[in-house]
Amino acid sequence: MALTRRRLITISAAMALLPAVARAGRGTTRQWTGQALGARASIRLDHPDGEAIAARAMAEIDRLENILSLYRPESALSRLNRDGHLDAPPFELLECLSLAGAVHRASGGRFDPTVQPLWALWAEAAANGGRPDAGAVEATRRRTGWDKVRLDAAAIALSPGTALTLNGIGQGYVADRVAALLEAEGLTDILVDTGELRALGGAPDGGDWPVRLETGERLRLRQRALATSAPLGTTFDQAGRDGHILDPATGRPTPAQWRAVSISAPSAAIADALATAACLVSDRAGIDAMAASFDGARVEACV
Repeated sequence: MALTRRRLITISAAMALLPAVARAGRGTTRQWTGQALGARASIRLDHPDGEAIAARAMAEIDRLENILSLYRPESALSRLNRDGHLDAPPFELLECLSLAGAVHRASGGRFDPTVQPLWALWAEAAANGGRPDAGAVEATRRRTGWDKVRLDAAAIALSPGTALTLNGIGQGYVADRVAALLEAEGLTDILVDTGELRALGGAPDGGDWPVRLETGERLRLRQRALATSAPLGTTFDQAGRDGHILDPATGRPTPAQWRAVSISAPSAAIADALATAACLVSDRAGIDAMAASFDGARVEACV
């Protein structure tokens, strides 16, 4: 399977279960596909109750979208961004933001979910055929910063004008939660794909899950996650110059220093966020050092 970074994120509420068949070594693995946070989602497994298992997993994805989605107007995240305050926040939102904060610290602030106002500014300017002017970028950048987020079990509060996006960690987090759901049912040998990969066990034939990266490199996953990010994988403009990964320090799209970065880790959320942050790091040694901040995380490809 070729792994590429997701395109523009547009949420679909449909959770269609579309059966397909894919070969995995000597066995036969069935695959169900749907949508998760705007990306193709699939679960591959070999089990007599596969359809019921997939239905439960897709229902869990739908539940998580009602918490984490930026595009469902009544999701917990959307209400937080709209009101600037959210009492008794769902555990999943707190956990995802706590993980984001850990990567924010390890990356020296490069990974920052508060770039959402900047993302909206660039998206609106691109829709009008241009780029935002320097004054608008700087004014918007002053509304960003992780220090403008306060969270605990009682409430999450944002400074005025601040808003959050989980686009750089949410899909990985969903993969982790689905894997935890299936593992709690005693299931193994499943590959969850929510735009990022999370292997629960190995492949049904007894080997590891084979993965071919966009760069052509091959690796095998077992009880492990993999995420890939590319600065120009999604762009604001049709010319493909302004990538979707914004530098919090400048408020502008990060220069395309890398074509793609792939990071694996025990957690898909951590791998997802690290791969995003890595696109803002100019040297391989810096990316390796950042990944080393998390147990079991490693850089698989950086080109």
